[in-house]
Amino acid sequence: MNKAAQHSNKIINVIDEFDYSTQNESYNEQFRKWRRKKENKFSFSFSSNKNESVFIDGKGFVSENAVSAEKKILSRIFCTVGNAMLIWLVTDTIILKFLIKFFSIIGINVHNNFFSTGIYGGSIEIVISIIIVSLIKMLVTMLYMHKQFRVPLKVEFMHTMNHPSGLVTAISLVLVVCTVINIPSAFSVETKEIYSFFRNIDADVSVWGQAEFLVYTIFDIIVISILSGMIFCGAMFAVCRQFGDLFAIITTSLTAALLTHNFNDMAAVFLISAIGSYGMLRSGSIFTPIAVNVVYKMYVLALAVIEVDPSVNMSVTRGMFMAAVFIAGTAGTIICFLHNRKKDIKLAVYESEFSLGKRIVFSVKVFPYIAVGLICIVYALAGAVF
Repeated sequence: MNKAAQHSNKIINVIDEFDYSTQNESYNEQFRKWRRKKENKFSFSFSSNKNESVFIDGKGFVSENAVSAEKKILSRIFCTVGNAMLIWLVTDTIILKFLIKFFSIIGINVHNNFFSTGIYGGSIEIVISIIIVSLIKMLVTMLYMHKQFRVPLKVEFMHTMNHPSGLVTAISLVLVVCTVINIPSAFSVETKEIYSFFRNIDADVSVWGQAEFLVYTIFDIIVISILSGMIFCGAMFAVCRQFGDLFAIITTSLTAALLTHNFNDMAAVFLISAIGSYGMLRSGSIFTPIAVNVVYKMYVLALAVIEVDPSVNMSVTRGMFMAAVFIAGTAGTIICFLHNRKKDIKLAVYESEFSLGKRIVFSVKVFPYIAVGLICIVYALAGAVF
C-alpha cells in the first residue's frame, strides 16, 4: 500500500463516508453542499486524523472523538425539534382556545371553555375553526423547522421517484398494518360509530350535517396527510439522516406519535410514519409518505362507514373487507420483495462508537424535546382517564 493510501485510511470524514447511493445525484450534491457549509450549526461534519491527538489538561494526549461531535449536533437538532413540538402543542391547545374566544367575541357562533376541551356552536363555524387552527399549527411548525435548519428544498422534500416499486411496497405494507392494528378495536364489544373517525376533534360531531362531514373528511385525508408528510419527512428527516436512515425513521416517527397525545393513535401513527419514511427512502419521493397517510386514513374511514350498518350482515362485510385488504397488502409486499431482491436498494447506515440505541436515547433526552414529550404523554393519560 502506498503512502497516499495509508494516509487516506487514517482520515475520518463523516460527510464523505456517508452512503449517498440511496438517492439521485442531484439530491446527493445538495445534501453534501448543505453539510459542508461552515456556518451550518446543524451539520454533522466531523473529520480527524486517527494519528493526531490533542493535549487536554488532566487527561493528557487524546485523539479527537466523533461521539462528542455527534452529541453537540444532536443536542442542537433536538432542541430545535423540541421547540417545534412546543409550537405544535401550544397551538393545538392554548391558541385554539384563544382563537375560539376571539371568534365568539366578534359574533361568530362558536364557543369553548378554558377548563374543558369541547368546542360548541354552529357546525359550519366549528369546522372552519378546526381547519384554521390545524393549518396554523402545521404550517408554523413546518416553517419554523425550515427556517432553523435551512435545508435546501431539493433535500427537504425529496421529489424524484427513483424507484416506483418503493411506493408500491410502502402502500402494500400499510394495508397489512392497517388491518392488524384495527383488529382489536374492530372486534371489541364497544359500539362503533362513524364519529369515531373524528375522535381527535374536541367537538360534538354528532350534530354535523353531511356538508360539514364531507369538508372536514377531505381536509383531514388530503390536506393533513400532505402537511404531515412535509413536516415529519421534510427538514427534520433530512437533518436526522446524517446519523443514518434508521435513526431518522425512528426519531421522526416517535415525534409524530408523541404529538398525537392520544394513546389510541400513538402506535398506529408510529408504524404508519415509519412505513412512509422507509418508502420515501426506497422510492426517492416525499409523495410516498403522503400516499401512505392517505391510504391509512381512507382505510379507517371505510371501516367506520361499514360499522354504521346496524344489520347482522355488518360483521361479515367488515370481516371480508379487512381480509381482502390484508390479502392484497400481503400479496403486494411479497411481489415487491421478489422484484427488488436483486436490486441494490438499501438504507444508509452511519456507524460509530455511539450506538444507534444510545444515540436515540441521548436525542430524546435533550431539552425541551424530553419535556414536551412528557407533556404529550401526560396529556394522553389525562384523556384516557377522564
